[in-house]
Amino acid sequence: MSLRQRIALLGSTGSIGTQTLDVVRRWPQRLEVSVITARENWQMLATQAREFLPDAVAITNKAHYAHLRDALADLPVKVYAGDDAVRQLAAAGSSDVVVNAIVGYAGLEPTLAAVEAGKKVALANKESLVVAGTLLMELSARHRAPIIPIDSEHSAVLQCLTGESGEVRRLILTASGGPFRDTPAEALEHVTPHEALRHPTWQMGAKISIDSATLLNKGLEVIEAHHLFGIEPERIEVLIHPQSVVHSMVEFADGSVKAQMGQPDMRLPIQYALSFPRRWENPCEKFNFVGSGSPLTFHEPDHTRFPALGMAYEALRRGGNAGAVLNAANEVAVSAFLDGCIGFTTIPRVIEHTMERVAFVPAPTIETLRESNSEAAKVAHAFISKTLKIQK
Repeated sequence: MSLRQRIALLGSTGSIGTQTLDVVRRWPQRLEVSVITARENWQMLATQAREFLPDAVAITNKAHYAHLRDALADLPVKVYAGDDAVRQLAAAGSSDVVVNAIVGYAGLEPTLAAVEAGKKVALANKESLVVAGTLLMELSARHRAPIIPIDSEHSAVLQCLTGESGEVRRLILTASGGPFRDTPAEALEHVTPHEALRHPTWQMGAKISIDSATLLNKGLEVIEAHHLFGIEPERIEVLIHPQSVVHSMVEFADGSVKAQMGQPDMRLPIQYALSFPRRWENPCEKFNFVGSGSPLTFHEPDHTRFPALGMAYEALRRGGNAGAVLNAANEVAVSAFLDGCIGFTTIPRVIEHTMERVAFVPAPTIETLRESNSEAAKVAHAFISKTLKIQK
């Protein structure tokens, strides 16, 4: 291993990817970039390559390969294209840690490749654990490839658990509540994608912003927490915390509760994932307890207005391929909502319909999960098409 930690950054042009590069800029003596990849934005990828001079870059959409290759022709940077290239670069020996910031199911295969190669994985791709958490954690143990969470909630739990040996009574994941936390149920039918994308606290990509608005994002994080920390579903709770200052809490058997607090800045958990188990200095402003604004408040989520959260709990209790089905249905539904094809409240209806109709597989293989993902996407698309015909 080099003196500097070499990073393969998958999804470098998205929200987590660009903030990861901010952390690299902050720590040039400790971090360097060996690989960067993106799905579509070849222009930004080329700009990043010129700044960080990685060994290799990859663009998933092969249609952009020639543009990217020509833009970097004067640099000693290898240029690749396609899903297979991203997967191979995740496993390549040029990196010490893989930061997986890819959004959606597309991030699963690179995660598997990195873990099977024995890499440390700093994971922002929650779908890897939602779809294949049991298999992935088994592979992580077998190959001694640690998975360090980047999600602020799971980073908070990890920070609360580090150094502890006592029994955990429950995990408490906090949620901002999204842009519609105070919106009446009847008004949710008419909200627009533009309104749903206006998250009150975090700056995130489109898909995650919509998931936050439906609260499914928090449900996905409950599934993640189960696999990362080995806690049963009934001992993982969600609380709405609009201020987004307490990122999560752990209650121990003696009744003590530890909370991790800080500014809502994703660069903090990204840096912690890269420095773990150590802590590096951070030039951010010190948290001002007196002048931080409104008091810290907590309340339970409204499962009636946001049924997707309960669907995620149900998928976790079922196990097997249920997480894969849940995730595929949601990806299709969110895409349709962003395209203006369905309403906001139709998203959980698509998920519920798909989970009822795709066959349950109690002990799936990776190949079975791939098939479940494909089948669930087809069922969700068919339901949306039928819904549109009825509306017409």
